[in-house]
Amino acid sequence: MNIAIDIFEGQRPILISLCYRMLGERAAAEDAVQDTWLKWARVDAGQIDNPTAWLRRVATNIAIDTLRSARRQREVYVGPWLPEPLMQSELQEPVHPFELAQECELALLWAMERLTERERAAFILREAFDASYCDIAATLGTSEAACRQLVSRSQKKLQDTGPRFDATPEEVADLSQRFFMAIMAEDFDAALSLLTPNSVAISDGGAKRRAARRPLIGDSEILQVFRALHEKARAEAGWTNGIAVVNTKPALLRYHRGALDSITTLAPDQNGKIAWFYIMRNPDKLGLVEH
Repeated sequence: MNIAIDIFEGQRPILISLCYRMLGERAAAEDAVQDTWLKWARVDAGQIDNPTAWLRRVATNIAIDTLRSARRQREVYVGPWLPEPLMQSELQEPVHPFELAQECELALLWAMERLTERERAAFILREAFDASYCDIAATLGTSEAACRQLVSRSQKKLQDTGPRFDATPEEVADLSQRFFMAIMAEDFDAALSLLTPNSVAISDGGAKRRAARRPLIGDSEILQVFRALHEKARAEAGWTNGIAVVNTKPALLRYHRGALDSITTLAPDQNGKIAWFYIMRNPDKLGLVEH
């Protein structure tokens, strides 16, 4: 039994990362990994030729089933649903289960929402874990040819989303600084020049915080909202800003009287302008962060 535990614990960070990428939520990822452990504990590990492949296959299929159920729940979610952010400051302890998971940036997690469950699984296994098509086929119970099609379709869908997923933290930091400094300086023409007519801003407040109930589309609509937020902060005492690393990218943190109110990060397009804003205000997804 100790050997079985050691094998599982050795794979736990990878399983956590896999399930977080599949589900976009910390608690759901932990539950999926726990369910994987329960299945693992019921088998004879000595009879399994490739424990690593077995564990990833089971975790992936549990995550697929969980995601199907989650999609039904997200249909009645109040406003847009966004994946849960991972703060780098949380992950500094020597062994943190989500240390690998943070490598998946929020723009990619959000974009993967438009993939089917099997497309998402195939894409993650191939791109994040460098799984062979043979291994992916075994995991999903299909042919290698079908898996190649799944990965190809997922890549095409993600390429059509607008944000870049290869932007460096330095690029994001520079673009973020230029945009937010322009807002704070009330140089709204400069801020507008960093947006495109197709820029998208998505905010998640759940049912507990005020947030736009639909994605904001276009430079004028997005700038109007950021301008209103700036004017509110200027008129009301107690608002402060901070910078943190969220899912490997710089993010703006807004605090109200010391309590974290929102996390905002962005992703550029191919021309270096802002393609996508992520604004998290749901306290259930911010409650893990202390200031």
